[in-house]
Amino acid sequence: NPERAGFLRARGVELVELPFGGRLDPITRYGFRRAVERYKLQVVVTWMNRATRFCPPAQGKFVHVGRLGGYYKMKNYQACDHLIGNTKDIVRHIVESGWPEDRVHYLPNFVSVNDTEPLPRALHTTPQEAPLILALGRLHENKGYDVLIRAIADLPHVYLWLAGEGPLRAELEKLTVQVGVRPRVRFLGWCGDPTPLFGAADMLICPSRHEPLGNVVIEGWAHDVPVIATQSEGPGALIRHDRSGLLVPVDEPRVLAEAIKRLCMNPGLMRNIVQGGRKRYEKDFTESVVVGCYMRFLKKVAL
Repeated sequence: NPERAGFLRARGVELVELPFGGRLDPITRYGFRRAVERYKLQVVVTWMNRATRFCPPAQGKFVHVGRLGGYYKMKNYQACDHLIGNTKDIVRHIVESGWPEDRVHYLPNFVSVNDTEPLPRALHTTPQEAPLILALGRLHENKGYDVLIRAIADLPHVYLWLAGEGPLRAELEKLTVQVGVRPRVRFLGWCGDPTPLFGAADMLICPSRHEPLGNVVIEGWAHDVPVIATQSEGPGALIRHDRSGLLVPVDEPRVLAEAIKRLCMNPGLMRNIVQGGRKRYEKDFTESVVVGCYMRFLKKVAL
């Protein structure tokens, strides 16, 4: 990831980049082991399956921590000393898979906010006075964007900005034509920094069928944008209905349309859930809060 590497190097972080090829990739295994030895690491944290498999055996020389952001198969984590889940439900999944509770830890993601001007709506031919919905993520069946597009069909004055790429783009574009909303839907493609989009939007919709965390919900809270989400795994656990967002059933476009209409017609409710989301964000998901949790955890488990 050149963008991430540049970000880290600009802040004085010395990087070792490895290709993470197939299971028989000798370069990554050798380079990983050399990096651990060179820096005399006390703790190695590996993100997800591939990095965890490539990590050299700890053998008492360091503490190996695996970090899970989904309901992964636990066979890839058998060599770990501790595991991190970024939601409480993922932690439950790990413990129910047989891991001792004292070696499983909840550490959430954080969201950082930077000061960026809102993207002018005119750049995407969107009326200034129109209610504008933002949806972010990969164009995949799990994300439920087909449900959102069908909901928009019942809301004749609402516009949608859909930011992301994926295998369903052509299918979703075709659907917008079929249900008669193509003039009001903008496919923005991949956006590295969505902050200007949040500044332009009136609300954020997360219509996912499956969403282990729902980081986008936290992004909405951080940018003071009201959130409507389905009761999928992550958003359903994060949001308190009518307090920090609105929750709707999965795969129910008409119910989603009614929730959008309710929010558009109720500025007081919109203000309340923005305030509720902001409070939750500042309590649990700011950079300083989460980094502090990680630092305490690493000091606790280090050799």
